[in-house]
Amino acid sequence: MNPIIVALDLPGLEEAKTLARSLVDEVGGFKVGMELLMGAGSAAVGAIATLGKPVFVDAKLHDIPNTVERAATRIKSAGARWVTVHATGGKKMMEAAVEGMGGDGVLAVTMLTSLSQVDLESIGVPALASDYVVSLASLAADSGTEGVVCSPEEIRRVKDKEPSLAVFTPGLRPAASDVDDQKRVATPEQARSDGADFLVIGRPVTRAADPVTAVRNIATAIGRFER
Repeated sequence: MNPIIVALDLPGLEEAKTLARSLVDEVGGFKVGMELLMGAGSAAVGAIATLGKPVFVDAKLHDIPNTVERAATRIKSAGARWVTVHATGGKKMMEAAVEGMGGDGVLAVTMLTSLSQVDLESIGVPALASDYVVSLASLAADSGTEGVVCSPEEIRRVKDKEPSLAVFTPGLRPAASDVDDQKRVATPEQARSDGADFLVIGRPVTRAADPVTAVRNIATAIGRFER
């Protein structure tokens, strides 16, 4: 499967649909994040799903297990292939999400790519970032999730410790691109080489003058790392 998932982090559904239609033959799937969800709601999921590519709903669910299970059920019914939950919600919460998704399609968010080691310490977590991410990945695996979301810096360690998990990696920037608000970043080809199963790419595509060309350039760059 094409590993490129374009993050449709755009303010309006029509704009997102237009972009998705232009890329549908170039990518492996699309991400619907909170910006679209807070606007168009679950209709955004269904609208993008009709294009025939899997939809990754980045809802980052984090609540009591019962609420998360019901939310996951609604998200799946809207057409999602995957939904994210925060691994810090714990094992029971993640298990509830898996139940709500029918046993498959839950991705556990470990540590946001906008956070650094200093940020981790500021919220009272004394562990090294890579150790923290691997620990959460193991908890996610024990909870029955299909995969995890982690930064490029942790891909190899997660794959070594939990090879059954699919790794979805955001925070990717082609060479010479701005890193924006991301802190733990890499190029798409480096992430793929390190073992990422799916590459979640937003602004380098959505802000490009020619998104189709931007995606094709990324596909060419990662081509030698296809497994």
